[in-house]
Amino acid sequence: MRYADISGWGKCLPPAILSNNDLSSLLDTNDEWITSRTGMKERRISHVPVSSLATVAAARALACAGKQALDVELIIFGSTTFDEMCPNASSNVQKQLGATNAACMDVNTACTSGMYALSVATAMIKSGVVNNAIVIGAEVISTVMDWNNRNVAVLFGDGAGAFYLQAEEQESGVIAESLGCYGESREILAVNGWGLKNASNGLLHSDIHWAFEGQEIFKKAVSGMDQACQKVLAKSGVDAADISLVVPHQANLRIIDTLTKRLKLDRDKVFINIQRYGNMSAATAPVALVEAIEEGRVSPGKLVLMPAFGGGLTWSAHLLRWGERTHSLGESEMQLPPCDKTALELITPD
Repeated sequence: MRYADISGWGKCLPPAILSNNDLSSLLDTNDEWITSRTGMKERRISHVPVSSLATVAAARALACAGKQALDVELIIFGSTTFDEMCPNASSNVQKQLGATNAACMDVNTACTSGMYALSVATAMIKSGVVNNAIVIGAEVISTVMDWNNRNVAVLFGDGAGAFYLQAEEQESGVIAESLGCYGESREILAVNGWGLKNASNGLLHSDIHWAFEGQEIFKKAVSGMDQACQKVLAKSGVDAADISLVVPHQANLRIIDTLTKRLKLDRDKVFINIQRYGNMSAATAPVALVEAIEEGRVSPGKLVLMPAFGGGLTWSAHLLRWGERTHSLGESEMQLPPCDKTALELITPD
């Protein structure tokens, strides 16, 4: 049987850090209030478009796998904040990387975009359409943030994570997955004033406002991810006790803790980096997995469970069997351009 091994990984976090104390200068909030309700201490704010973050993360994943840009057959870019809709953003990544042999595809399922992209790439490799792929989850959510709305302004940040997948005969990569959506509840998490239906009404970018029903989102997030995890465990014949590490979408620490209890998992098996980055939407789960590998939390042959949830209301869970390698084969020289502004300056321009 053919599998899609994750043989390269990389991340790109913009340098500007927006702390809870910074947000308290804009909003009626403070560090204790934000930390106690979300687990977040700081988040990153990008000074470049999302395609730039995505390209650097992809270049690092390629170098990690010991591959060149011309080796790439497919690029799948998951995001909600694409630089442009036509042409697609993945073609921009192809251009910046010099991956001229790669087909290009964008995926938008909000916070689950990176994980849905992983499913698409895995399926295409398993079916023999391509032999390898770059999968990217990246977001510059700060560009559509309502910085006057405390309910959402404290939650989100920017970043990118990427993986290089290649065909492998030995069981590795995604071995089971479950994808779904609570479409009937899509209005409870929405960025209104964004998209063609609003352009026809003459609305501008400055008219964006968020719909965010926190309690209902919490319930749906836990329910969707729990359901997805139970499905992948049943599909694969694996017990929760067999899982070596859980790398969940980092939307809220309370959601993660509630899901952990539902699955009857040891908290020590759950990887958490929400305190550093907040919710980076499509980049969240990919970056968390990259950091788990970097910190030595992922071991060869072990099982990794990755539940996620996002607007739409999409949900997913992926069960990975990790391959033989957890060390990088190389480093990319590609870097972001320097940033000469603080995070506060980036979100409150003159």
